[in-house]
Amino acid sequence: MGIHHYFKSLSDMEKLYRCPGKFKYNEHTVAAHSFKVTKIAQFLGTVEEHHGKTVNWKNLYEKALNHDYPEIFTGDIKTPVKYASSELNRLFSEVEEEMAHKFVLAEFPDEYQSIYLSRFKEGKDRTLEGNILSVADKIDLLYESFGEIQKGNPEPIFLEIYQEALSTILRFREMTSVAFFLENVLPDMLAEKFIPHSELSKITENLIAASK
Repeated sequence: MGIHHYFKSLSDMEKLYRCPGKFKYNEHTVAAHSFKVTKIAQFLGTVEEHHGKTVNWKNLYEKALNHDYPEIFTGDIKTPVKYASSELNRLFSEVEEEMAHKFVLAEFPDEYQSIYLSRFKEGKDRTLEGNILSVADKIDLLYESFGEIQKGNPEPIFLEIYQEALSTILRFREMTSVAFFLENVLPDMLAEKFIPHSELSKITENLIAASK
């Protein structure tokens, strides 16, 4: 018992696959996703800081590194299912937070419990760091779905995930880092060669136009 179980569970995150139950050309684990989100959040935070915003880097890194740890208890829930309604999403979040809460109380020494209870809470709050996390999470999801679309995966869920991820990113378009992504990164992504190029480009253009 104790911290040994926590350290051991970090390896378990390498066995948790995202978007389970669907054919995929590339498998993505929760552990890999957490690393990529942290790297993306670091870049977005750099852009914000360069343009005059004050970034709490400790807060940002803790949010990004820990944001999906509670999935160790529930597994990954497909994005279209998890976000089918705000109520369903809230319930999923409550279950994950409650299970993480019980884990911390059972396994962590008393003097560190409050720290980890805070770290394992939902990080996508209204702070700058919370907003950066929300965007970074969806950028990685956008790339995961794009990779499957690019390879010609026939599963329609990846187009659904792409649309949901981009729609969420667009809700933060007033952020300097998001504007940078939309103006400099997204066009390069869409310029890559892949099979349903016209369909995905049209979806992207419609979503961006509708968000203005």
